[in-house]
Amino acid sequence: MVWPFNHFRKPRQAPRGTIEAIYGMIVTQAREPIFYRDLGVPDTVNGRFDLLLLHLWLLLRRLRTVEGATELSQALFDRFCEDMDDNLREMGIGDQTVPKRMRAFGEAFYGRVQAYDEAMEGGSEALAAAICRNILNGTGIDQARRLAAYAGTTEADLVRAGEAALLLGSFRFPPALTEDITP
Repeated sequence: MVWPFNHFRKPRQAPRGTIEAIYGMIVTQAREPIFYRDLGVPDTVNGRFDLLLLHLWLLLRRLRTVEGATELSQALFDRFCEDMDDNLREMGIGDQTVPKRMRAFGEAFYGRVQAYDEAMEGGSEALAAAICRNILNGTGIDQARRLAAYAGTTEADLVRAGEAALLLGSFRFPPALTEDITP
């Protein structure tokens, strides 16, 4: 029997374990030493934040094309916000300052999403320029080109992963740097 009020229920969310697994993959990939050692990403709080945003953006961009992924996308963004809040508190930021910092994180996230989306439409050189500006502090265009090539490879790998793999968290990010990732 179909319950007549089922349409008033909240939509089913992805299992918490799936969200944690996917977010863990994003964080793990963003912490790969090669990004900092060989690709010029500053090994600072801001550099790590920017690389985390890049990977989150790549996955959320792909999930936009997957039917039924809205809840997962929102849950991943919520998990990102929880993580940022936790990190601020661990760094000793006071309760009254946390909301201001969280607002700044949100503005940074949405600003970069817009910049990277527009750049992706403009091609690899436009994406390299956006990465150079946002992640590499305006220096190191050659390294930015390599990061842009990596982003392109990652996007292609996420497409090949298939929708079910994305929704279940059974995909992998490509290696952080390979010989075939050249501008």
